[in-house]
Amino acid sequence: MQWLIYILFWYSLVSCNKSNAPAPVVPPEPPPAGSERIVNVSTALQLKAALLNALPGDEIIMADGVYKGKFVIETAVSGSAAKPILLRGSRNVILDAENSNTGYVLYLQASYWKLKGFTLTNGLKGLMADGVRYCVIDSIKVHMIGEEGIHLRKFSSQNIIQYTEVTNVGLKTPDYGEGIYIGSAKSNWATYTNGFPDNCDSNKVLNNKIGPAITAECIDVKEGTTGGLISGNSFDATGITGANSGDSWMDVKGNNYLIEGNTGFNPGGSIFKDGYQVHVAYPGWGNHNVFRNNSCTVNASGYGFNIQLSGSNSTSAGNKVYSSNSVTGAAAGVANIPLSN
Repeated sequence: MQWLIYILFWYSLVSCNKSNAPAPVVPPEPPPAGSERIVNVSTALQLKAALLNALPGDEIIMADGVYKGKFVIETAVSGSAAKPILLRGSRNVILDAENSNTGYVLYLQASYWKLKGFTLTNGLKGLMADGVRYCVIDSIKVHMIGEEGIHLRKFSSQNIIQYTEVTNVGLKTPDYGEGIYIGSAKSNWATYTNGFPDNCDSNKVLNNKIGPAITAECIDVKEGTTGGLISGNSFDATGITGANSGDSWMDVKGNNYLIEGNTGFNPGGSIFKDGYQVHVAYPGWGNHNVFRNNSCTVNASGYGFNIQLSGSNSTSAGNKVYSSNSVTGAAAGVANIPLSN
């Protein structure tokens, strides 16, 4: 009997201890891939810190307001294909470098970033991108800039510029007042690319509004660049000065570009000459570019499409202007080469 009592007493103790034992600790689930951190910023200092310390998958959200200063996204803070880094804010987020005579408002040196929605103003250059790949520049506004608005340089390739607005550039130097600038001129290859062609290849410029108040070309495509797509953009020639031969919506000096579905307008005046131009700025470049389905209101003395056939540098080859382009107000005609069907 005593043995049975002892067994029952021991069982009651074990049961009591089990009922009072703490519940097992279950670790929290990790955040979904690609959205590891949301970083909210509201001051220039917070923004600079967020850009410096960004990790793949971060989403940096800027509150409305003016962020004064010059901002840099360094190479070391690149995202990845699976985890790009997003920097976003509304058009009421204004990155203001405070001086259109010096510096870059935003200097992008990292790959796999998405820049969306905000405004850049008051710098010598608006957005400068050096050595970047697979970045998306989406729905930003660039204005009141001393030279070019957006510049892809130093082998920047496979990037997209879309739904962006560029106006009022070239305030300091009208010669360099391009809306969007792809690559580098041959004269600058020694400075930026160790003397090699600046192969800013396979970039896409889509559905942007460029102009008015662009002092050079709306888009300048430099020698050394290949295989881009320029489509669905709206060009306004109001304010083009003719400085540094900037007298058209586009000057194409690269190879194998497809330029289609763009709409260009010129209100009139003697400075503007041709809608689109192709030049051979260096032997082997300015070739095999295709123009189709573009709408051109030229209202000037030149052509809708003026293709340099020969010159001191070389002869262009393989450029095609399709009959699907619509050209009005070009005194010299649709194109200076036979149209393709």
